[in-house]
Amino acid sequence: MVQSKKPTKKVEVKAIPKETKAELFARLAKPRTEKVMKALRILGNCSNKSSYEYTDEQIDKISITLVKALETTITKFHDTKKEAESFEF
Repeated sequence: MVQSKKPTKKVEVKAIPKETKAELFARLAKPRTEKVMKALRILGNCSNKSSYEYTDEQIDKISITLVKALETTITKFHDTKKEAESFEF
C-alpha cells in the first residue's frame, strides 16, 4: 500500500530580536552561577558527621580541587587574551 504524504502545516515563526553579547551574558551567567552555588550547598551536606565519615586528607583534596577550579574560572574572565601555550626547556 502506498502512503500519501500528509499536508504540512505552515507555522508562522516570529522574528526574535537578536540578543546583545551583554544580554546573553546576563541571561546565562546568573542561572549558571546559581547552579554552582546549589551544587556547593549540596556538597556541604556531606559534612554531616552523623551521616558521613571522611578524613582531613579527603577534605583537603576537595578544597584544593574546588579552589583550583574557581581560580581557573576567574582567570578566564580577567585574561581574555588567548595566548598560545608555549614550551621551554
